[in-house]
Amino acid sequence: MFLLIGIVKKNAILIIDFALDAERARGLTATQAVREACLLRFRPIIMTTLAAMLGALPLAIGFGQGSELRVPLGVTIIGGLIASQLLTLLTTPVVFLYMDRFGNWGKRLWNRSYHGIMGDRPEDHTGQPSPSPAE
Repeated sequence: MFLLIGIVKKNAILIIDFALDAERARGLTATQAVREACLLRFRPIIMTTLAAMLGALPLAIGFGQGSELRVPLGVTIIGGLIASQLLTLLTTPVVFLYMDRFGNWGKRLWNRSYHGIMGDRPEDHTGQPSPSPAE
């Protein structure tokens, strides 16, 4: 379980870190950033998962004394890696986009309530309210 959780977290961090960096540094939208992150980080994610799978392969195809206890463990590890890989690659971009939309909604709500409390008269760069058309 710790192996699967660690790999899923690492994969999600690879995608999200790259996407956030692309958003901030190059001004990409969240959709563009997460798409590029998924495309560029796919190979390292697959390589890590395949290394773990190949490490569990001797357990899954083991023969000899005590193999009846080791084979289910190996099959479970390999199956869990496949399932977690699919879930990571499919759900991480979706959650990233939903969190971005939620954050934008919160910013709009905050700005709307802030301007409602402070009044709709914007300030100029000196900090003084700009004159209204009637003045």
